[in-house]
Amino acid sequence: MNPPSLLVLAGDVLRPALTLYLDLHAHPETSGEEARTADRFARRLTAAGCDVTQGVGGHGVVGVLRNGDGPRVWLRAELDALPIRERTGLPYASGNDAMHACGHDLHLAAAAGTAELLARLSDRWQGTLLVVGQPAEETLGGAEAMLRDRLYERFGRPDVVLAQHAVPMPSGTVAHATEGTPMGAAGAVLDVTVHGRGGHAATPHLAVDPVVAAAAIVTRLQTVVARETAPADQVTLTVGTLRAGTASNVIPDHATLGIGIRASSEATLDRALSAVHRIVLAESSAAGAPREPEVTVTSRSAALRCDPSTTASIRRSHTRLLGPGRALTWPGSMATEDFPLFGDAGAGIHGQHGVPLVYWMLGVLNPAEWGRAAVDGTDTPPPPAPNHSPYFAPDIRSALRPAIAALTTAALDRFAAT
Repeated sequence: MNPPSLLVLAGDVLRPALTLYLDLHAHPETSGEEARTADRFARRLTAAGCDVTQGVGGHGVVGVLRNGDGPRVWLRAELDALPIRERTGLPYASGNDAMHACGHDLHLAAAAGTAELLARLSDRWQGTLLVVGQPAEETLGGAEAMLRDRLYERFGRPDVVLAQHAVPMPSGTVAHATEGTPMGAAGAVLDVTVHGRGGHAATPHLAVDPVVAAAAIVTRLQTVVARETAPADQVTLTVGTLRAGTASNVIPDHATLGIGIRASSEATLDRALSAVHRIVLAESSAAGAPREPEVTVTSRSAALRCDPSTTASIRRSHTRLLGPGRALTWPGSMATEDFPLFGDAGAGIHGQHGVPLVYWMLGVLNPAEWGRAAVDGTDTPPPPAPNHSPYFAPDIRSALRPAIAALTTAALDRFAAT
């Protein structure tokens, strides 16, 4: 008789994983504020049998499950939520001004469930499992903070680091990129301060209005994609925040902009960053600003490239688990991650070269909902809400079990590799 599949066995750890998910979803915390989330995740890992260390690089959590000699397989999940007010109407929706609108709560629940399942399946593998709860992924700062806190020196060099990410595909599907295709884009976040000279709204000629300068910058920045990026390249540029002033009858003395750039390669990102600097300086000068603007790159991430041979092996394992029609090909996206820092992109921080990374996309939609969204016609329902939408809502009933099984399968694949 064949042993039960991991999809079946994942049901044995489903209840505590679901309890963790519902708790985290209802109590989200934004980047750098994840104290409660870290505590709940650490408790779940401890209950699964891990030796747990907290406070790594901020609120980072590391759980270690030892099972003899063998590979060191790392699983990474993210602790932080987004500053979005949830509008899903779910009974367990967030009650504050943050929301798990990118599925990080699902990632944490799946990672905790995987740790517990592997503890129960200790006769199937040998080695050391490390489960990392990373803070501040959304601001692209948490991986670097953990690594600068000597993550690899304290817990040992990984033989592989694995991660998965929720996307609006049908539950029970995964998607890997093909060799040579990045899973995600290179990205950078900039803070810009444009200076003016404050004054009365009735005498604008005696002031220098930084709001007008900021508006001109926003408009001109659109040409970075439309006129300064080669058609074969991909760049997105978003001014996500623009703040200025305290009253309608006062011209403020400064305006601030938060800018996010994503690019298909590091070289393309460099060109876009150079263009942004040039435009900000020029528009500020054209406005007659009393001093030069401040442009600060607050975070930057490399394109996410997975190890080809390791990815191919895990994709085969996922195909055996889910079926050939459910292990899909990911075309790449313009989303950014700081996950590349766990590999060669972060070698200047952690001193380790050749750490393979494998990252895949995880479907989280009820298949029936996906089918409704794909119907043509005038009465077609709206498409599923994307990540970072206030309506983003994984169907936890259909998504959590395969999330645990997919991550467990990938870990077992790596434990069996050497």
